[in-house]
Amino acid sequence: MILELHLLQSFPVSNLNRDDVGQPKTATFGGHTRARISSQSLKRAARLLFNYHGLDAGETGVRTKRLVDSTTELLVARGREEKESREIVMAALGHLGFGVDVNKGLTQYLLFVGRSSIEHLAEYCLANWDTLAKIEKKGTKAKPDKATSAEAKRILDGSRAVDVALFGRMIADNKDFNVDAASQVAHALSTHAVVNEFDFYTAVDDLKATEDSGADMIGTVDFNSACYYRYANVDLAQLAHNLGDDAELAARGVRAWLHAFVNAVPGGKQNSTAARTMPDTLLGVVRDTGAWNLANAFLKPVTDTDLMAASTERLAHHFTQLRTFYGSTGLHTVAGASVTGVLPHLPDEEIVTGIDEFTGRLLAAATA
Repeated sequence: MILELHLLQSFPVSNLNRDDVGQPKTATFGGHTRARISSQSLKRAARLLFNYHGLDAGETGVRTKRLVDSTTELLVARGREEKESREIVMAALGHLGFGVDVNKGLTQYLLFVGRSSIEHLAEYCLANWDTLAKIEKKGTKAKPDKATSAEAKRILDGSRAVDVALFGRMIADNKDFNVDAASQVAHALSTHAVVNEFDFYTAVDDLKATEDSGADMIGTVDFNSACYYRYANVDLAQLAHNLGDDAELAARGVRAWLHAFVNAVPGGKQNSTAARTMPDTLLGVVRDTGAWNLANAFLKPVTDTDLMAASTERLAHHFTQLRTFYGSTGLHTVAGASVTGVLPHLPDEEIVTGIDEFTGRLLAAATA
């Protein structure tokens, strides 16, 4: 079963996800420049909300290079000396096949692991302390034998971490640790053409003498204002598989996913823009197989001055066109809502009037 989520969300002046020079990200789509929010940014914003929507901290993972620090802290709490513990942890990671920068104490790359991995790594260090202490080049990546590889898999297991199961894990030099993602997330694109703007700002020293004029700091901040189309889906069978076929955890996981993605807003420049809006148009679909990203509804940029109403009409019309042409076979549930307007083209029985009804219909169909 596939659960799809389509959202239209308008943001006022904002820079939610910036590029390497600080400008809001953009993409060319349909021959026009569009505002863009990367899928990575949206996934992180959603991940940070999972614990507010029914998942315990132990049921989510961490993406980190700092396993050395966290595991050392745990060993010190258990009575071990800090400097020696740190060396043992770096030796352990190297022995398990993961390189460590010994000067910084950081793993070679970000590892996406369940929170229990820190506890498991500490236990491994304690159980193999003397052997690990004899390793001369601590932190140097070794090629583990079969038994050590099995230990590494047990320690870094992510099968109880819902976000690892949803978004997957790829370790390029050790494919045995890879997890196929159950959720696909699109880059959000504006439904209309966009030109980035900039704000010239000045700042004044509060303690400066009143007779001194002029600014004490000047600069520019880039921004835009855009109505975005957001799309994501989750494959429930893949999610359950990634979670060891734990149906109860998978059901709570998809509920957290749905609520988190509706509420997820990237944190870029929020302190200076407060672009805390909510989706205005919501469309959810539960289907047997396949997936329909509806971005092509906006291949031709929306030019109407009522961006939300025009974008909503485009979205619903495109969905109806696809359903008419390709058929409704395999579509179990469709639920749509417009917070401030109307949602045309959908039959009345597919229109909902509140978030509880929206999520309830989708989750009931997806987990039936």
